[in-house]
Amino acid sequence: MKNLYILILILLTNVAFAQTDFKRIEKDINYLSSDKLKGRFPGTKQELKAADYIIKSFKKSGLKPKGDENSYLQAFPFKVSKNPHATDDEMVSKGYAHNVVGYLDNGAKYTIVIGAHYDHLGLGLGGNSLDANPENKIHNGADDNASGTAGVMELARYFATNNVKENHNFLFICFSAEEEGLLGSKYFTNNPSIVLNDVSFMINMDMIGRLNDSTKKIIISGVGTSPTWSSVLSNHQNNIIKYKADSAGMGPSDHASFYLKNIPALHFYTGTHTDYHKPSDDAHKIINLGEAYVLNFIVNIVNDADKVEKLGFTPTKTNNASSSSTSFKVTLGVIPDYAFDGKGLRLDGVSEGKAAQKAGLKQGDVIIMMDDLAIENIQDYMKGLSKFTKGQTVQLKVNRDGKELILPATF
Repeated sequence: MKNLYILILILLTNVAFAQTDFKRIEKDINYLSSDKLKGRFPGTKQELKAADYIIKSFKKSGLKPKGDENSYLQAFPFKVSKNPHATDDEMVSKGYAHNVVGYLDNGAKYTIVIGAHYDHLGLGLGGNSLDANPENKIHNGADDNASGTAGVMELARYFATNNVKENHNFLFICFSAEEEGLLGSKYFTNNPSIVLNDVSFMINMDMIGRLNDSTKKIIISGVGTSPTWSSVLSNHQNNIIKYKADSAGMGPSDHASFYLKNIPALHFYTGTHTDYHKPSDDAHKIINLGEAYVLNFIVNIVNDADKVEKLGFTPTKTNNASSSSTSFKVTLGVIPDYAFDGKGLRLDGVSEGKAAQKAGLKQGDVIIMMDDLAIENIQDYMKGLSKFTKGQTVQLKVNRDGKELILPATF
């Protein structure tokens, strides 16, 4: 019923559903997030297997290689301490990770970049997992970010085979080592295979596989990076499926690397969930029809922006939710609902064994106060965390199903 409903929504909106194939999306995500790829950790044999799969798709679409030495791969230095308990397959090989880069040459002056990261957390040995006991568990990363990788391959196929010669060239790139600090995109923007000044804008997809069935909302960051974005996006806001816009160009994904080079960039995602950075982020939880809608939405945005020769760039204020200037030493262990438009911090999930769960917080709760600090949004929550230290107890005022509760939580 869920997929049927989303299909009806797609058909009712101004998108060409048949142009993005949800069955092919499903196949790509299933492979990329399968156990045989062991979580696609950078620099491993499994990373290269995933890269080879992407390359085959790029070749089939007719993209030209834009990596090193007329290949699709762009290698970059990547070092990580070897775990003495890891097998040879999981060991970092030769000290390099690899971006995958393909080019659609339309003979244009300017280029559109469409990207996503394809790496994930491997066997949970690197310290980024949110599982209570992550070691040697495969973190398949179906939503994060096999979903975005499948999106890049699908959009490459669409723009290469749609019998339309757009006004821009296209560079399609799948980054590695995003989870280790945006290393792949940072390397590319410092060592580009095209002239960065000729890039009109960048589209980034990170976690686009869980279009929420209750809110039907896409979350878009970077809207303030060009004066063009607001007018383009307003053409596609409707009463069936909406988007939540964030102006900030900085954020914890690969679009930030392009923003720092003064390139307008949009980041698309469908929100966090309780499987984020856990072994449970598996392919059967992806809403493939929902991802097809997101991709068609992006096609419409790109087609509108393609009418502008080169987008102007605007610097933005940093979103406090992702700013390193807001530092804190504690966490409640909650997953925010980034699509929530009401006052407070609504919880999409609660991490096992953390302060929030021990205090009795549940999915769907809305935090509205931390001691005497009013929490109206995620920025207030982040600022609130910066005031506390480990061992302190905070009185949380929570709205649960219309009732206010006071729950003490100890960091």
